Amino acid sequence: MSDATEKPVENHVFEADVARLLHLMVHSVYSDKDVFLRELISNAADACEKLRYEAISAPELLGSDPSPRITLSLDESENRLIVADNGIGMSRDELIEALGTIARSGTRAFMERIEAAKAGDGAQLIGQFGVGFYSAFMVANRVDVVSRRAGSEHAWRWSSDGQGSYTVEPVALADAPARGTRITLQLMDDAKSYTSKWSVERIVKEQSGHVPVPIDLIELPSGETSQIGDGTALWTRPRTEITKEEYADFYRSVAGQYDEPALTVHFRAEGRHEYTGLAFLPSNKPYDLFDPTGKGRMKLYVKRVFITDEAELLPRYLRFVRGLVDTADLPLNVSREMIQESPILSAIRKGLTNRVLTAIEKLAESDKDAFTKLWDAFGPVIKEGIYDDFERRAQLMALARFRTTASVEAPRSLAEYVKGMKDAQAAIYYLTGDNLAQLQASPQLEGFRARGIEVLVLTDSIDSFWVTMAPDFEGKPFKSITQGAADLAQVPKLDAKEPASAESTEAVKDFIAFAKVTLADAVSDVRASDRLTESAVCLVAPEHGPDRQMEKMLAGAGRLDSAAKPILEVNPDNSLIAAVAANSNEAFRADAVNLLLDQARILDGDRPSDPRAFADRLSRLFDQALKG
Repeated sequence: MSDATEKPVENHVFEADVARLLHLMVHSVYSDKDVFLRELISNAADACEKLRYEAISAPELLGSDPSPRITLSLDESENRLIVADNGIGMSRDELIEALGTIARSGTRAFMERIEAAKAGDGAQLIGQFGVGFYSAFMVANRVDVVSRRAGSEHAWRWSSDGQGSYTVEPVALADAPARGTRITLQLMDDAKSYTSKWSVERIVKEQSGHVPVPIDLIELPSGETSQIGDGTALWTRPRTEITKEEYADFYRSVAGQYDEPALTVHFRAEGRHEYTGLAFLPSNKPYDLFDPTGKGRMKLYVKRVFITDEAELLPRYLRFVRGLVDTADLPLNVSREMIQESPILSAIRKGLTNRVLTAIEKLAESDKDAFTKLWDAFGPVIKEGIYDDFERRAQLMALARFRTTASVEAPRSLAEYVKGMKDAQAAIYYLTGDNLAQLQASPQLEGFRARGIEVLVLTDSIDSFWVTMAPDFEGKPFKSITQGAADLAQVPKLDAKEPASAESTEAVKDFIAFAKVTLADAVSDVRASDRLTESAVCLVAPEHGPDRQMEKMLAGAGRLDSAAKPILEVNPDNSLIAAVAANSNEAFRADAVNLLLDQARILDGDRPSDPRAFADRLSRLFDQALKG
């Protein structure tokens, strides 16, 4: 029996994030609100698929109604739209958890972006972030959800006007579905079009025509029923019979995004293991792309029965890929816990990964512009694979594109870089950092520019890591220009200048020796530089250990017990160095040496080690210059 008369109505307040999200939904204006229907249908389809999975071990859950379906009921006279399914349904606790809280990470990022977006961008953001159920409040001033979990003798109603609170109360079984969920939207006055059969049918066919559950439409009060979606699984059809629009429609449904797929990979694998894969690469970055706890978004089916969306079907560096795999090689009653240990799944993962990477490679060859857009969006993530996927490291390195000092606007491949190397050049040179403009102004680049040597300019966080794991490319090792000796003497300058006089050189040598003693506690060495052509000084890391950028990242993350002393390089041809070296006043030279070190730190993006001492030294030199 139902306990509808035994428990009172419960009043709840939305969690802060939900309340904020609902406020945005109710008070914001969007160019296209149709996305709400796709989101509700997608949720209903998921509920039906979850029931199919649970019914494998508990067939009694299906009762006398084994066929899944979604029903849309239109009531124009009452300005009401009802979305119902006969899926798994929800208990009281599940209703509160699913509709009263937001568990998915990234919600805050969604809200910040949607608040900053213009009205015309709103619908795209909703689709991109997949806010699901809450999108109903874009068109409804009240939403009632009645749900009964399959196999339960209790039903519950969740109600809210989207203004900050909701109620939960028991419902008599006579007023509830036999199982599943019924969502009733009391539409706003400007949303009456969603009670029109023509309007709703158009939206469903455009956005949800390929969900794997049949969709019926009922016009109330006459009760006339028509089927507007037959539940045919798109991935089971031959590729030649599927249009680009149908793929895009299905992508939006399965991915919970609203952009166009940049690349579609649909294949049937045969042989030792047979399975169908349908993978989409988005055009836009998913909101949780860099969420450290985020998983992939590939769904696993067994004989068209949804099993889980938590199986690791692709490596983490392909976590932006959306889609599914359907196989007959796994038993229907396989547990989610055993899936990850399955050798069959390992084989599927390997095959799917190879197919996706091959498709990206083909795109790079056939459509450079499309590939460039794809790389701009997902290159920083794909490069994670160079770091941790040893098996495919060479393939990923060949696929990768990089900005260089010779090609900032049009990223180049490593193969293009190697082809353009100087005859005497022994390494692939790179410079890492956070800011492109700052890197382009780096003094460490001067000697390389003067010789026409191309340098990779790497600004993604992962860049500092993968270069340490990739020993070489086509036999050419990677070398940071901020670490060790530059070894540029073998490559002549493009515009060679007259060498400095012997007298000047001796004075600079003496000054460098003085600096080495004076700065012994702060640096490991002071030496003449062949990488500087304009600046007076720069800092470099010792030959062994992390380079300057890696050291900063490790220190910032608290993973560096003690930093190695840097090396101060001095440009012997610089006029300032020559002038300072010619001054024999030891107090002046000591101040100058320390100021040059702080100057190098500032050029490296750091602060002087002692700001007060820096200011005092600068004042003394100004005073001496004014008196002199």
